[in-house]
Amino acid sequence: QVQLVESGGGLVQAGGSLRLSCAASGRTSSSYCMGWFRQAPGKEREFVAAIIRSCGSTYYADSVKGRFTMSRDNAKNTVYLQMNSLKPEDAAVYYCAGASRWTSVTTADEYDYWGQGTKVTVSS
Repeated sequence: QVQLVESGGGLVQAGGSLRLSCAASGRTSSSYCMGWFRQAPGKEREFVAAIIRSCGSTYYADSVKGRFTMSRDNAKNTVYLQMNSLKPEDAAVYYCAGASRWTSVTTADEYDYWGQGTKVTVSS
């Protein structure tokens, strides 16, 4: 089993920045794909970003490309999501997820493990 714990959410003004963290424990593997998804009230959960822990390759949703950066620290079993130039439409609960095998990093169903989520609020 793998446990994921997110932190770093909060309230920020539009244009501001936040850094989310996701700490993994349990039977983790450096070959995992780690992803960030978000869900706003009344909306479907959507892909935000993903990173392949072994090689560091990153993937981003078009809506966050150029503003968000995902990184990892394998020694700490932690991944990060640096969010800059935040917009009100970025407000959501952000979830960290882990996948041991995948065909599409953007598909939530491919992820085996999920954190409890951290809330991001962006004021305009």
